[in-house]
Amino acid sequence: MSHSFDRDYALAELLPAPLLETIGAPLSSLLGSNLAIVDAEGRLLWGRELEGSTRQALVIELEPIGFIAAVVDADRLRAAAGLLQQILLARMRYLMAGSLHTESTQANYEALLAKHEALVESEARYRALAEDLERQVAAQVSLLDQRQRQLYQAEKLASVGQLAAGVAHEINNPIGFVRSNITTLGGYIAKLGELKARLGEVPSAWSELDLDFVSEDGVELVNDCISGIDRVARIVRDLKGFSNIERADAEMVDLNGNLREVMTVLAGQMPPGVDTRLELEPLPKVICLPGHLNQVFLGVIHNALLAVQDSGHPGEVVVATRPVEEGVEIIVSDNGVGMSTEQIQRMFDPFYTTREVGSGTGLGLTVARDVVEAHHGRISVDSRIGTGTTVTIFLPL
Repeated sequence: MSHSFDRDYALAELLPAPLLETIGAPLSSLLGSNLAIVDAEGRLLWGRELEGSTRQALVIELEPIGFIAAVVDADRLRAAAGLLQQILLARMRYLMAGSLHTESTQANYEALLAKHEALVESEARYRALAEDLERQVAAQVSLLDQRQRQLYQAEKLASVGQLAAGVAHEINNPIGFVRSNITTLGGYIAKLGELKARLGEVPSAWSELDLDFVSEDGVELVNDCISGIDRVARIVRDLKGFSNIERADAEMVDLNGNLREVMTVLAGQMPPGVDTRLELEPLPKVICLPGHLNQVFLGVIHNALLAVQDSGHPGEVVVATRPVEEGVEIIVSDNGVGMSTEQIQRMFDPFYTTREVGSGTGLGLTVARDVVEAHHGRISVDSRIGTGTTVTIFLPL
């Protein structure tokens, strides 16, 4: 780009026609003669060049850009030329200043336009990036939701696996003596069949077959069977209530009843030397998903049982409840091995476990925290190594 201060101006540019009319006549009057103004190429711009006229160069920055011609002496012509040159210099400075201002304005406009176009392009890139990130975030949220459901399912299956051993043991005992009793009862019935064959000698047969004992013991066996079957039914009922995790509707629940169900389910998993005690105060009913909370209670209490077992000495797990302001609290305390500060800080991390590899998923407390928080509650832990652990669960009304 050529700038205004670098260029040369032609005489016609410095003296446009209106200005020539304004300047030419006064100069002609001052000289007292007809005046001609001619450019560097000899083109007549104003006036009439008479025969015998003398030319005087018009010099701007050491370069002649035209001439004035008149029939006058040389001194007067030089004086007129000097006056016109001053007018031309002033005119040139004016044009240069105007051109520079125009160029500066144009340059600023072009710079602003370039910045605007760059901003528009940048905004388009950021908008596309934001849309892409939004899609990626939505995909990740969907994936995380899927993974979380899988983790919950894994923990649920792990809980079911833990329950299976205890429930099998609990059901096995009554089924065992029911089977034994029925076998014995079958022998009694066989004796009654033999009695029928020997009705002719009833008095001696009655005594030989010891039917007095059979009749008395038979009633007791039947009663024992009924008691065992009732126990199996109770275990199955409690297990059904405990494991009803798929129910999506919230219910008004007395959590004391849920804790009793959990303790029944855990009865077959009580480690030797570990006592349990319930200290349940009357509670207002809580709106919750009882199956999910049962899973929380099971995991926390089961951890407490294992902590006492790992301590290597007899101990106790106490499950307590109490009403508090705007909610209820469930407190599970044990006098087991306890935890360090580092373990407490990590205990809710997914897959973190203090137990041997393969003995758990490391998801129990993660799931417990998520379930409690989904109920707008909170779970806190206080523990000291060698002293024991207390887990407090708050649930709002």
